[in-house]
Amino acid sequence: MESKQQVISKLRQELLQWEGYKPPVAGQRGVLGLGELEQVFPNKIFPKNCVHELVCATTEQAAASGGFISGILSLLMQQGGVCVWIGRAHRLFAPGLAAFGVQPHQVIFISLQKDKDALWVMEEALKCPGLTAVVCELRQMDFKQSQRFQRAVENSRVTGFVLRNAGKLSSTASAARWQVQPLPSTDLGGLPGLGFLRWQVDLLKVRNGQTGRFQLEWQEKRFVPVEEIRIEERQVG
Repeated sequence: MESKQQVISKLRQELLQWEGYKPPVAGQRGVLGLGELEQVFPNKIFPKNCVHELVCATTEQAAASGGFISGILSLLMQQGGVCVWIGRAHRLFAPGLAAFGVQPHQVIFISLQKDKDALWVMEEALKCPGLTAVVCELRQMDFKQSQRFQRAVENSRVTGFVLRNAGKLSSTASAARWQVQPLPSTDLGGLPGLGFLRWQVDLLKVRNGQTGRFQLEWQEKRFVPVEEIRIEERQVG
């Protein structure tokens, strides 16, 4: 007969699976490719099939968040798939997605100016099991709206991302809250041109996980911790 502690532990594991922290199928790679950041999530698995909230206090943070999400989309759609991106300011340069391994035809762009329209479109898109992910730029999102998003993905198994202004932060039902800031790109050893993209990623809230600050660089279609790069540079030097 199972003990009370064993029953509680089993229930917690089942809840985590419902929330998107499902262990990988035998023979398949479970790690998404976020480096050390992935270790802070429950079961050390990036939560899919849930909604992530990225708060943006400035235009620079909004642009950095868009780039960071593009990298995650690349990892989510390695085996194909389609994403819906709902925006208002046309910040995203579609051909630039190729730098992250995402082809423009894999992303459906929808331009809307009003939050109420964007909220409706996102909820409907999140209900579509044929999509891999949905990204939406919003000014504000309240707890009730975030609950509707979360209920939608529980059935469809789609991963949602909300980019919202950080002016008035309120409680939401999102599985994780992030803040992304741009960092200077790496030096190319004196060669002309821009180096690899870098971000400072603050994980402000994680359901059943740990918060933290991370510095990541995008190279060779994956995220690499900046600290690992510095260690390699010191060893070479």
